[in-house]
Amino acid sequence: MSGTTILGSGRYLPGKPVRNEALARVMDTNADWIHQRTGIEQRHFAGENQGASDLALPAAQAAISNANLHAEDIDYILFNTMTPDYVFPGSGALLGAKLGIPGVPALDLRQQCAAMPYSFQVADALVASGAARHVLVIGAEAHAGFMPWQDWALLEGDEDGVAAEEQFRASTEHRGMSILFGDGAGALVMGRREPYDEGSGLIGAQVHSDGRLHSALRVEAGGFRHRPFMDHAMLERGDHIPKMNGRELFKSAVQRLPQVVRELCQTHGVSLDSIDWFIAHQANDRINGAVREALNLPVEKVPSNIARYGNTSSGTIPILMDELLRGGQVKRGQLLCFMALGAGLNWGAALMRL
Repeated sequence: MSGTTILGSGRYLPGKPVRNEALARVMDTNADWIHQRTGIEQRHFAGENQGASDLALPAAQAAISNANLHAEDIDYILFNTMTPDYVFPGSGALLGAKLGIPGVPALDLRQQCAAMPYSFQVADALVASGAARHVLVIGAEAHAGFMPWQDWALLEGDEDGVAAEEQFRASTEHRGMSILFGDGAGALVMGRREPYDEGSGLIGAQVHSDGRLHSALRVEAGGFRHRPFMDHAMLERGDHIPKMNGRELFKSAVQRLPQVVRELCQTHGVSLDSIDWFIAHQANDRINGAVREALNLPVEKVPSNIARYGNTSSGTIPILMDELLRGGQVKRGQLLCFMALGAGLNWGAALMRL
């Protein structure tokens, strides 16, 4: 055990909550339909000109303060997002500049919703090798940019009524995807405790990728298989909006997540019963319920906050961890199992003694 653990946490959610009822103003849906299928009751959306690095900044500042550190104590940034400020450069360097620590290396990871098991493994390697003492791990998403509607004033309560018929119909075509996502950022500062605690740290991580299933969730526009990489036809077809095969993702998550958790625990001689908390990516409450049942876990060991935030992709696990740490539910010395699956497909699990 290297001793790399979570030293501090923070989160940030933009704007005021957008409840399910508001979505019915821009597409054919209703609050009960959304809640029954996803467990979501509300979500937040980034504002105009508010990118992933902007969302990450207050979350990072809160995490650094929570770790009793200063920005100058950060040696490395791992920035996870699938909705970066720009195609390039990456958002990690932007965050470093906004934190006032230009020159600190920033690595942008693109594992989407599976971000945290990968980041824990990379952060642990950086600390164990001596390349960094304190690693800032970010998960930040500004999904608002690929939402299908244009009538933001209707959602945000600035106007009454419903969207125009043509726009209403176009948004409804993407209903299965757009009801799921929300925006926000979570941040974790990782490193060894001082004085060094041999009993804490990352025990191990097991991660996987399978590009054969990339079409289950992807954005078709904006890639460099085309010349130019973006044109009006793509926008007219809605290729900038994610295409999702929900049935395939559900099946993959329910099969792969229990399997990877069991394999990881077996590798490290850890019983499921000895784990205090299972911190799962918040994609869909029905998925997490099925995974919980497959592993025969008590519901009280698998916390959820998807009702309040929706799926914030790479941000879900660090946002949830910040809530649990600040609320006092998760305590030092407890054994945690993290698990997540996302587009790619990428998936994995990690064991950590806090």
